[in-house]
Parts: sequence; C-alpha cells; structure tokens
Amino acid sequence: MKSYKVLTVCLGNICRSPAAQGILESVATKRGVFLELDSAGTAAYHIGNPPDSRSIKALHQVDIDISRQKARQVTKDDFHEFDWILAMDSENLFNLKKIQPKNSKATLVMFGEFNDQAKFGEVADPYYGGDDGFAEMRKHLIAIADAFVHHLHSNRED
Repeated sequence: MKSYKVLTVCLGNICRSPAAQGILESVATKRGVFLELDSAGTAAYHIGNPPDSRSIKALHQVDIDISRQKARQVTKDDFHEFDWILAMDSENLFNLKKIQPKNSKATLVMFGEFNDQAKFGEVADPYYGGDDGFAEMRKHLIAIADAFVHHLHSNRED
C-alpha cells in the first residue's frame, strides 16, 4: 500500500498545523491509510515550543494527544521530502510558494480545499480568541482531514 508524507503548515506551528497533524494521524489510522506526518510554521516565532495549550486541550477532548509535538519552521528541504504540503490559509500558502524550490516534488495546496466547509479554503486562526475558536478549529480540521484522507484513499496506487 502506498504511503504519503504530509506536512501541515500554519504561521507559528502552535495552533492549527499541530492540530491538523494530530487529527490527520487519527483519521488516517481509523481508515487504514498510512501517513508520515509532521507540521511546521512559515514563521520562526515558536521554534522548539509545544503546541498552544488551547490546541492541546481541544484535541485532548477527542482523545488526540499533540502535547509532545515541537514547533519548527518550514525549510526548503521540506519541499523535496514531503509528498503534500498543506497550508492552513492563503497567507501561508503565498509564503510557501515564495520559498518553494523549482522542481520540488511536494504538492502544495490549502488544506481547506478538500472540504467545502472552508471559506475560500481557509482554516481560521484561533490564536487571538478563546476556547470556542479552538473547538471550532478542531471541528473544521476533522472535516477537512476526513475529506483529505478520503481523497488519498480513493486515488491511491497500491
């Protein structure tokens, strides 16, 4: 069975992208799809830090543990290492396109494009809000992850 290497990306790698990584791992495991996952940020604000405690809490509520993840910044090597790089919003997609090396193998898209619940493919950043925003982010990411894993599963090459 084909496996995929997937990188989820947001700005600081402490809210959306670590949550997306944890949710994708959970959804893929339940569906029997093998993914190698990581997450990163386009900015270097939080390198080495764990995810935001509100992201950890929101995912813990659905039995997903992301507490051991550590923030890192996207590198040019990521574009050659990963099959998919999934941006959480258009600003991060723009920043990723600026550093994407020519002839890289990664497919670079907005994660929200896989589910029509996302406005313009965007996953809203809950960082400056309260717990409700993190619960909404979790719900949104679960729907998108399910659609993405379905896409991979239905288009796989065994």
